[in-house]
Amino acid sequence: MAASPYFFVAAFLALVASQAIASDPSPLQDFCVADMYSPVKVNGFVCKDPMAVSADDFFKAANLDKPRDTMKSKVGSNVTLINVMQFPGLNTLGISIARIDYAPLGENPPHTHPRATEILTVLEGTLYVGFVTSNPNKLFAKVLNKGDVFVFPQGLIHFQFNPIHDRPAVAIAGLSSQNPGVITIANAVFGSKPPISDDVLAKAFQVEKGTIDWLQAQFWENNHY
Repeated sequence: MAASPYFFVAAFLALVASQAIASDPSPLQDFCVADMYSPVKVNGFVCKDPMAVSADDFFKAANLDKPRDTMKSKVGSNVTLINVMQFPGLNTLGISIARIDYAPLGENPPHTHPRATEILTVLEGTLYVGFVTSNPNKLFAKVLNKGDVFVFPQGLIHFQFNPIHDRPAVAIAGLSSQNPGVITIANAVFGSKPPISDDVLAKAFQVEKGTIDWLQAQFWENNHY
């Protein structure tokens, strides 16, 4: 009996859906250490010759145990990301890591990772964290203490804030992509180059254009912090 045309439609939709929800593609070999010097452009990086790979390709002296300077940041945080750009051995493995240092009352402002889910562990201090869903924009938030874990779903706006005025905080985050990307909301909206029209933003935020012009000036003058 010939297969129903509806079967092929269903199969096609299932295939498209499976691709749509995928993040980094699954590896087709044990490893694919990135060849950062190859002129070939692909989605990711070309593999280094396996015969030239050594244990050092899977190691990085990242000093993630060392505190980072948060004083130079206007928002009071410092993110040390270890992704495929710093660690070629991560290529095709679908993972990266970050250390985040927070000054007292510092924050990692609202942002998204378009290609990764994030799981965050507090190493020291206290953090108020949360994420906002797609429309109708429900907030899920929690106060975390040392040893607590929180997960931020892929692509959703999220943040971390140190509510303690006299103590820093430290967290480690794992991300489900070799190159998760980051879009900091305020920087993207008010600090894009070239700038988004103040007519557009004034209408979106329901404020006067002068307010938008002032906000844009903060980000341009401070070079996106």
